[in-house]
Amino acid sequence: MSTHARETRLSIPAIQQRKGAGSLVALTAYSLPMARWVDRHADVIIVGDSVGMVLYGMPSTLGVSLEMMIAHGQAVMRGSQRACVVVDLPFGSYQASPEQAFHSAARMIRETGAQGVKLEGGTEMAETVAFLVQRGIPVMAHVGLMPQQVNSQGGFRAQGRDAASAAKVRDDALAMQAAGAFAVVLEGIAEALARQLSEQLQIPTIGIGASPACDGQVLVSEDLLGLFGEYQPRFVKRYADLQPQIEAALECYAAEVRAGSFPSLEHCFGVGR
Repeated sequence: MSTHARETRLSIPAIQQRKGAGSLVALTAYSLPMARWVDRHADVIIVGDSVGMVLYGMPSTLGVSLEMMIAHGQAVMRGSQRACVVVDLPFGSYQASPEQAFHSAARMIRETGAQGVKLEGGTEMAETVAFLVQRGIPVMAHVGLMPQQVNSQGGFRAQGRDAASAAKVRDDALAMQAAGAFAVVLEGIAEALARQLSEQLQIPTIGIGASPACDGQVLVSEDLLGLFGEYQPRFVKRYADLQPQIEAALECYAAEVRAGSFPSLEHCFGVGR
């Protein structure tokens, strides 16, 4: 007789049912330590391809590979127990065809154990999303400002500010819902449009630089914690400013080493006593 481990993570159906403004807390994580820190607070952990910019210093997300996302997804799964984990499919791993998308998504789910994947796109990706969902792969959609389309969108620019752009974002979001996406990230869109979509869509909306009217919010955890001082997106609220503390700790360590006052093994652990 087979046995099954007790399910402790928030499930995809549980996330789908969290419709209502402010009901979902989402955060990014790319590593085991960060996953451990955010797990008790986040309903959804997104292992974003923003890892390329945040951890690797890339100018955009376009250089991130499927192998990189799998490795970071594995680390986050090891470090979390409660949150629903969704991993981004990187640029070039799903756009060619539904079959390519399924191969990439199936590998992601199989090798990481994550509960779902996230991909960018709207009406043009509806067939692909439906293909994945029909084959048992939960999909979180991402519309509005789409970092993987930074070249075609002319940079990291807000979307939905004029009638034509707003209509496109609306069509994209509705197409993703119709295709079976369980939730949709709305990035960098006008507040009025985000509010309208959150009321119109039956699936949860997760905003990033969108509107407090969304069903949830997501931030890059490193931005939230103030780990970077050079650049801060306008929509990011910093809840801590850890960079100065980190720099002070490192300076103290370096000074003690250079002064010869760094504690010895015997001092720390009583070795030889």
